[in-house]
Amino acid sequence: MPTIPIDIRTGTIKKERIIGIDLGTTNSLVAYMHDDHPAIIANKYTLERMVPSVVYFDEHFTPVVGSSAKEFFMRFPDRTIYSVKRLMGKAFADVKDELSTLPYRINEQESATVCKIEISNGKETRYFTPIEISSLILKELKRWADDYFEEPVSKAVITVPAYFNDAQRQATKDAGKLAGLEVLRIINEPTAASLAYGLDKSKNGLIAVYDLGGGTFDISILKLDDGIFDVLSTNGDTHLGGDDLDLALMHHLAVEIQAQCGLNVFTNPQIAQRFRLECERAKRDLTDAEQTEIHFDVCGQPFNRTLLRSEFEKVIAPVIERTRIPCLKALKDAGVTASEIDEVVLVGGSTRTPFVKQFVSELFGGKKPHDELNPDEVVALGAAVQAGVLSGDTDDILLLDITPLSLGIETVGGVFTPIIPRNTKVPIKIAQEFTTSVDNQTGIDIHVLQGERELAADNRSLAKFTLKPIPPAPAGMPRILVVFGLDANGILTVTAKDQRTGKEQSIEVKPTYGLTDEEVERMLLAGFEHAQEDVEKRLLIEAQVQANALIAATEKSIERQREIFDKLPVEEQHAIRSVLAELKSAVAGTDRKLIADVTEKLNQVTTHFAQEAMNAAVSRALEKRKLDEVV
Repeated sequence: MPTIPIDIRTGTIKKERIIGIDLGTTNSLVAYMHDDHPAIIANKYTLERMVPSVVYFDEHFTPVVGSSAKEFFMRFPDRTIYSVKRLMGKAFADVKDELSTLPYRINEQESATVCKIEISNGKETRYFTPIEISSLILKELKRWADDYFEEPVSKAVITVPAYFNDAQRQATKDAGKLAGLEVLRIINEPTAASLAYGLDKSKNGLIAVYDLGGGTFDISILKLDDGIFDVLSTNGDTHLGGDDLDLALMHHLAVEIQAQCGLNVFTNPQIAQRFRLECERAKRDLTDAEQTEIHFDVCGQPFNRTLLRSEFEKVIAPVIERTRIPCLKALKDAGVTASEIDEVVLVGGSTRTPFVKQFVSELFGGKKPHDELNPDEVVALGAAVQAGVLSGDTDDILLLDITPLSLGIETVGGVFTPIIPRNTKVPIKIAQEFTTSVDNQTGIDIHVLQGERELAADNRSLAKFTLKPIPPAPAGMPRILVVFGLDANGILTVTAKDQRTGKEQSIEVKPTYGLTDEEVERMLLAGFEHAQEDVEKRLLIEAQVQANALIAATEKSIERQREIFDKLPVEEQHAIRSVLAELKSAVAGTDRKLIADVTEKLNQVTTHFAQEAMNAAVSRALEKRKLDEVV
């Protein structure tokens, strides 16, 4: 007898569960369709809505992901990986100019085809690809979804910057596979944002989506016509985002620190990391405030100064100005002017900055950009909407996406001949006929390229293969049909066929800067074999992080509230100090349950002390208030 799956939450027939994921440079999120609207999936236990895109490796190479990993930023900067999205689908040659800003090391010898991040515990060195790091972040998001639905989730839609090339998209799919997810669709982040805003239901017209995230910038021009999303053009910069705003402020203040303290903060990874976090905090403060205070300890020398929003805006102006040309190019490619744009949508945490909002408004003729939704969440929400389309939860949206760069082959003389021009809607299949240039050729080399330059050498090589054998014939006689097929995920398949003999050769383009199938399978197998062991190690580290935080908070409270602490009964003081020592000893070991038990024990023995400190604080606040002010 056939069975019908029922969703016990709703009592309705269960549909295929598909989640939407925003794999971000700074933070990552997961969402799903809840009834007729998208919703963020929060951590079931901590209620966090975002996973910081940070991974830390302990001395045993056990990974810790998210908020817990950020705790190790300053202590172990060489083992704490962030902004890995910038490295996706790239080799050492692509990123060597920015390595000075990263506290962790990219090994040049190991990174000829794909970046390898070097992690060392002093005794052993291991290498991790950006794909592996990203898969750990995706695993954490999957765990949140599994916990929320109380069952495993295995299918997802993942967003990428619109300007991600084929290698970067394939790398994202590989990361999903390593995380145990079947990636059904890769969609552009700006397109996902439009879905989140539900603009298809509001009006027809032209929309500009300005997406400035932590590490990438995208601009997309979309046309809305009776619920149909048609992406007219995209442009952007995969190396431009909030990280660059932080870096600009760091360089600005580093000059003063050098003059005042005699130290170049960039020469010491730990100091540079602490300084970066301080600059990032100042940037966030200036979103709402007109000024903030910079407090930074440089090897025992205090560096303090007031930073005005107006000064900060002058520092970041050149960075934001870099977004102007991509915007103008996108408008030109779409065949429209800024005045013809009906709506402007802001996406990405960096668009919270008032200067960015003003810049975008002026760029598009004074229009007030949409910023009603949380700019950090709109992309994930849009991914959930697309996931809903694929699972059948919603069927009133048609999404026409595009390829951001031209795809073609090398022809005689080293010329690049586009077959799929940039801004072509996908999925698409295009065929073009070619012939030989030399008499009696018995094989034809097909060199697949991506880019916008006229010469093959100036574009990016994706793949090479040879169609052979073909019958010898005079030049110009053979008829070779080359077919380019680009699917909805931006993955390319190329086929070459000799029309006379029917001889055919086909290849799915696997980017040079990706992982081989064997490498992916090996990593998957290793993940399965060590799954339980890895979970136990992660839980131990998280318990240690929590315990260390409580130890530090308790010791700081004793120091700051010394007068109150000294008035406690002697046996209570002794109990607090005794449990503190007990917890320090437990943290040094590997008994996770013991650490958790002693952490709870310290919470209990300090409850009265915390209450007394709170009562004293309230009394100090009220002692100068009149009765009618507090009633």
